[in-house]
Amino acid sequence: MGILSNIFHKIFPGKKDDAPAQTQAQAPAAPTAAPAQPQAAPQAAPQAAPQAAPAPAAAPAMQQVDVEQILNGMQQSSGQQLNWRTSIVDLLKLLNLDSSLQSRKELAAELNYTGDTNDSAKMNIWLHRQVMNKLAANGGKVPADLRD
Repeated sequence: MGILSNIFHKIFPGKKDDAPAQTQAQAPAAPTAAPAQPQAAPQAAPQAAPQAAPAPAAAPAMQQVDVEQILNGMQQSSGQQLNWRTSIVDLLKLLNLDSSLQSRKELAAELNYTGDTNDSAKMNIWLHRQVMNKLAANGGKVPADLRD
């Protein structure tokens, strides 16, 4: 997922590599791996399935990630005055990601924004809220006032 994935990598270092696999491959793989395991034991696929099984245990650990604490820590380390709590531009800058209008338009496309991308103020507000919602939905503890 391009830009959104980059945001996840910055906030959940090491964990977001596993999370996309959990949402796409592990949910279906775990149920099918259990019945197929005796038949497919000689193959490499069952080895991948048992490796996938411990990863869901990592999902509850992701729910403990305090996004606000991480971002506040990053802001303190950066020495910059960035308002990541309300500004998608400042959030992207804090994460050392491209905050250009073109980049934000790409993020809007990733998140299926249906509004006018030429109205950058409205798009930016929407983007910030959606990013916070996505962080919360993928294991981040995000303050309620920053999400829907």
